[in-house]
Amino acid sequence: MALYLDSAYMAKCYLQEPDSRSVRALVEGETELFSTAWAVVEMACIFHRHLREGRLKKHEALALQERFEAHVEEGLWVLAPLSEGLLRRAAEALKKLEARVLLRAGDTIHLVTAQAAGFHEVWSSDRNLLRAAPHFGVRGRSV
Repeated sequence: MALYLDSAYMAKCYLQEPDSRSVRALVEGETELFSTAWAVVEMACIFHRHLREGRLKKHEALALQERFEAHVEEGLWVLAPLSEGLLRRAAEALKKLEARVLLRAGDTIHLVTAQAAGFHEVWSSDRNLLRAAPHFGVRGRSV
């Protein structure tokens, strides 16, 4: 079975954060872990944030980023390409959202990518993404 994870959940596979143990248990033994190519930038930002906040030393942040990149190269993470068509689809989806739905660009990209790839669930700890997921025809899941 394949799982779609957003970057927040991907990061929990590399960092000690709340719910990291549960997320690692979720992905353990899965045959395919899926996300968007946008996650490459988001993961780099997450590692940098941990460096900036003093939770990682520079060499630790770099090592984690290299480990993540190696996992992408090895096929552990399957990253859907970020095309202009997908970005336009995301922009169109936002036009249809009610004003009360709070959603950032990266979360929109995750939801549209999951939907386009045929996923029915997106795993995340981001409460705004989880609340918005049904508007994209997917179910937001959290451990």
